[in-house]
Amino acid sequence: MIVVMQAGSEEQLIDAVLERLEEHNLRGHLVRGEERTVIGVVGAAIPPTLKEELAHFTGVQETLRITQPYKLVSRELRTQDTVVDVRGIKVGAGNCVVIAGPCSVESEEQIMKTAHAVREAGATMLRGGAFKPRSSPYTFRGMGETGLQLLAQAREETGLPIVTEVMTPNDVDLVTRYADVLQIGARNMQNYQLLEEVGRTGMPVLLKRGLSATIEEWLLSAEYVAAQGNPNVILCERGIRTFETATRNTLDLNAVALAKRRTHLPVLVDPSHGTGKWYLVPNLTLAGIAAGADGIIIEVHPDPDRARSDGAQSLSCENFAALMPKIVAVVNAVGRKM
Repeated sequence: MIVVMQAGSEEQLIDAVLERLEEHNLRGHLVRGEERTVIGVVGAAIPPTLKEELAHFTGVQETLRITQPYKLVSRELRTQDTVVDVRGIKVGAGNCVVIAGPCSVESEEQIMKTAHAVREAGATMLRGGAFKPRSSPYTFRGMGETGLQLLAQAREETGLPIVTEVMTPNDVDLVTRYADVLQIGARNMQNYQLLEEVGRTGMPVLLKRGLSATIEEWLLSAEYVAAQGNPNVILCERGIRTFETATRNTLDLNAVALAKRRTHLPVLVDPSHGTGKWYLVPNLTLAGIAAGADGIIIEVHPDPDRARSDGAQSLSCENFAALMPKIVAVVNAVGRKM
């Protein structure tokens, strides 16, 4: 349910509505606009009489039912796009960000070389995995805290904010000491304990869509983070598993356009995992931006042939530098800004 307050309603009137919600074991999430405040009502069971109760409160203009199962991330609650601030970089609302870096941190030389190269080419954030979920238990699974320390060192040298994955609730405290954006990988999209834990941090969260997740399931996972009082959620379409075997996954650009209609959250595209083939990444990058994505997250490695993970889908530093002017051209063509 949405409670729309009248323009200029005083805080005591808003507080009165929040107190009544608490009496029903409900929570009210405030969305403050330029002219009026909207209260999103969430809880296990909203009494059928609540609409009539609140209609009598001074300052309440109207109450509306939210039809989507996800409430806080729905455009029915908030029509204005959410902008997530990452160390001064704005994600959403017409801004296009480029997040680039290796699948996993492998050494100091590798991450520093990559960080400086992507920064020089125009990237706005650095990605890199310190903890890696792998299909096989015998493959490289990351450097752990040492990898996080190297990412922090790269941020110190380049100024690029860090995007890195957190895999378990127990790791959240550790990763938050180093990261600027907490990434939830596709395999963990429905790890609800992890979603609630990162939600409680208040930090920006990049939520990747699951391999076989519907758009509704994806947005409901975002709702888990937002329900903890954390509005700083960035969605990421990274390809879904289909019958096609020619590519690693099928990058679902339908989901980008539809998500932008159904949610106020920013949406990114990951063409590296979406295709699994480096030579397809440039075209799908440009297509993602044209489809309305608020940014791109790309895997870049100084020597992809020797990468310990995902080398086949990683751009070289030179190929990434060649792609950036094309990204800028498409961003400008669709009326957005870097």
